[in-house]
Amino acid sequence: METTRLIIVAVGGQGNLLASKVLGEAALLAGVPVRMSEIHGMAQRGGVVESAMVFGDAESSIISDGEADILLGFEPAETLRAIKRCNKTTQVITNTAPVPPFTVAVGLGTYPDVEEIKQLIQAKTAGLVAIDAMSLAREAGSPMSVNIVLLGALVQTGALGFDRDVVEEAIRRRVKPAFLDVNLKAFDLGFKAAAGV
Repeated sequence: METTRLIIVAVGGQGNLLASKVLGEAALLAGVPVRMSEIHGMAQRGGVVESAMVFGDAESSIISDGEADILLGFEPAETLRAIKRCNKTTQVITNTAPVPPFTVAVGLGTYPDVEEIKQLIQAKTAGLVAIDAMSLAREAGSPMSVNIVLLGALVQTGALGFDRDVVEEAIRRRVKPAFLDVNLKAFDLGFKAAAGV
């Protein structure tokens, strides 16, 4: 089975780990072997959280620089920071809504221009899907569903090869019932946004 390497980057509190668990569940439902590892960093203080997932035949979940087939970024500056993991054939899906770090919030730094971030990513990869996942999450009913909006966009690209139904079933299995409707709506909005609907 062909191997697909996915890197997910986010800042603490954006739901990277839940997104990874949903994709892992989807892989199991689809009968696709999956390996996963996570780096939490200073997640509780708004630091970076990174997940590496390898789908298909592989002996390790380690994804070296230049090896990612897909980069899924929950925050634009973090997506750009992870660009070294990509190559000219990598598909990138990113949120365009910034989460400024503490240094920017207190006036000790400036946040990079999102349009420039997009241009830099496009110049180094095969394709970019950039959506305002925060506004779609709010439309779905919760800003906490940014992660699921982005999963919808990822699935729409076809980069993982998972059917939409399989991922929706994985969401049903991994999300608490009280939040299920919001998350299914978030997934649908992300899917449609990536399709340009």
